[in-house]
Amino acid sequence: MAEAFVRSDEHPACGICPSRRLPLGEFDVQDRPSDDCPFDPADGHRYTRSGVPVCVHPHKVGIPTGRYKSDGVPLTGELELPGDVAELESYLRGVLHSAAPGMLELLIEQAATEIPRAFPGVDVVTTLRRALG
Repeated sequence: MAEAFVRSDEHPACGICPSRRLPLGEFDVQDRPSDDCPFDPADGHRYTRSGVPVCVHPHKVGIPTGRYKSDGVPLTGELELPGDVAELESYLRGVLHSAAPGMLELLIEQAATEIPRAFPGVDVVTTLRRALG
């Protein structure tokens, strides 16, 4: 069996979250509880109507909403760099430190591409090191 996405008791994911028992891509993420993913009192988890496990707190697991298992949606992240270079490190620090492990590499790659476009002359490696430090 593949390793669960959340492997730490200190992680903010709920105790019953599918991320604690399933790998990334084996569950969907919705922005909140809804009738689309009813609670199953038999096991305490939420599922889509077709039986796919669902996390309803994307901010806790650090994964954007998506039908990862249901539709095979690939995990992607999208940076929205600030308009002012003075805010860049702070923005990146917040985004990168709250990113899910599976998202971190994607976001770093995207930052390495987007920073030079948005802020020519900024040293990308130094900026990312400071943001990750």
